[in-house]
Formats: sequence, C-alpha cells, structure tokens
Amino acid sequence: MLRLGIIGTNWITSQFVEAARSTGEYELTAVYSRREETAKKFADDNRSDARLFTDLDEFFAAPDFDVVYIASPNSMHAQQATQALNAGKNVIVEKPMVTNINQMAGIDTALKNHPELFIFEAARHIYEDNFQRVSDFTHTHPISGATLTYMKYSSRYDAFLAGKDPNVFTTKFGGGALEDLGVYLVYAAISWFGVPVKANYSPQILRTGVDGSGVLHLDYPDFAVNLVTGKTTQSYLPSEIYSGRDTLTIDAPESIQRIDYTTGDGTADLAGKQDKNPMVREAAYFAKAINTGDTVARDSKLLLAKKVHTLMTQVRKDAGIDFAND
Repeated sequence: MLRLGIIGTNWITSQFVEAARSTGEYELTAVYSRREETAKKFADDNRSDARLFTDLDEFFAAPDFDVVYIASPNSMHAQQATQALNAGKNVIVEKPMVTNINQMAGIDTALKNHPELFIFEAARHIYEDNFQRVSDFTHTHPISGATLTYMKYSSRYDAFLAGKDPNVFTTKFGGGALEDLGVYLVYAAISWFGVPVKANYSPQILRTGVDGSGVLHLDYPDFAVNLVTGKTTQSYLPSEIYSGRDTLTIDAPESIQRIDYTTGDGTADLAGKQDKNPMVREAAYFAKAINTGDTVARDSKLLLAKKVHTLMTQVRKDAGIDFAND
C-alpha cells in the first residue's frame, strides 16, 4: 500500500484521492496546506485521519508518506517536485510538470541522485483506453492532418473580468490557456503524430500578459495539425483526424467518450467505455510502476513530458508570453 501525501486541496486533488483509493493501492496519510483549517477540512471531506502540515519543509521531511501528489499553482510544480525527490519521495505532479523546460534540469539531477524514485506528470488522458484507441489508429493509418480543440470557460474567468487576478490568469503563477488546457492537446499531438518539425502559437493576450485563448499550428513533413485552446469561451466542437477521404472524429482529446470513424461505407464507433473517474487509469499505472520498480515506464513517460514541454516553452516564448520564473 502506497502512503499518499498531497499538496493542494482543490477539487482535482479530491478526484485523484478518490481514484487512488479505488485502485486499492493508496492510502491518504498526509495533507499539506498553508492553513491548518483547510488541511483539516480536506482530510475530513476525504474521510481520512491523515497527518496535517502547514510547513512545506516539515511535510517533505516527514516519514508519513511514500508518494506525493502535487496540485499547487503551475509555477510551483517544478520546485516542489524537485524538493520532493530530494527528500526521498516519489512524485505525481499535475500538469504542467514544468512551466519552462529549463526547470527539468533540477528534476533530472534529483533523479540522478535518487535513481530508485519515480516521478510522473499527471497527464491523465494519455492513460485512458480511448486515448490509446486513437493512438492505435494514428499509428496504423496514413495521416493527412488534424484539428484538435479544447476550449473551456474557466470557473475563475468571471473573477478575472471583475478585476481580480486568479492564479491561473497570471504570469506569476504560470497561467494561461496553453499551460492549463493546451497541454492536453500538445500531449495528444505528440503521442499521436510525433514531434513536429516546426510550430508557432498565435495567442489572444489578456491584460495580465497570459493567453486567454490561442491556436497552435504544428507542421509535419506531410501534413499539418492545428490545436485550438482557450479558457475564456466554451466550445462544443469535436476534434478531427484526417486520413485521406476518411475522418476520425473524437468528442474531446482530454477525455474521450466518442470515437467515430467515417469512410465511404458509413460510420463506425471505435470507442470503449470510459471510466467514471478519469484519473483511475493513471493512478493504477503509477502505483504499478512504483510497486514493481518499473523504471522503463517512468523513463518513457518522462521522455514524453520533456518533448511536450520543450515544444510548449518554445512556442510560448516565441509568442512573447514571459513568466515570472523564466
């Protein structure tokens, strides 16, 4: 049984704790929050007598947990992940693992010093069965192009419009559409089509300097892919992958429930049943890798993360979006 510590007490952390428990491989034993009452409420809401912490150094030094799930603001992910590894903890860190690819150097050094430890980016969609079904298609059919869309009206955008500066809409905390939602699309594109030969990002910049929405254009030797992302509007458009005259239509790259393959003979449904909690597959994958010492699984996913964040850092900086910790 993996003893789980968590940083971040929002809804996504509760969803991961629920998913982790459902695998039968984790037990929540430690909760960090800047405020003790917030940590206690999280533990109570998740039916746990976990030890509570308000000091991050004390949290990482504690023997109460083996693996930490990090869901703090984006700009803190890399530093906290590195600190966790250096403290001898396995790490599951929410996307984005880093907001600048240069931050990977600290993670690499920590892993070199602690080669027995594991770190995974919680890009949950790449572990889902339907994501793999799309991957099987793209690796067995000639690809002519694709348009992938993920635009979701942020629950914090109204506060932003009212003049406030929520973390996810600031450069200080590594916010914006590309880092928060576009990362799902970049993971999908690189997993399904590989690393592009050229890429450029055209963002809509908000008053705080982050991107509220944008289009990321990827060039491949024989086709092009457009990734459309945003946090200031709600889109219901499907995503499409083209193979000559045929088209694969998926409802949402970040949580696929429908996969329609349309040819001249009609449309076939290729989708499998989606899990009720979309984090179950990743939680099970992480636990299996850690429990069996599967460093190949760790290293393959870390290599993919590096490809994703190399691309994201390049296009973000080329588009003139600079973060405080760059």
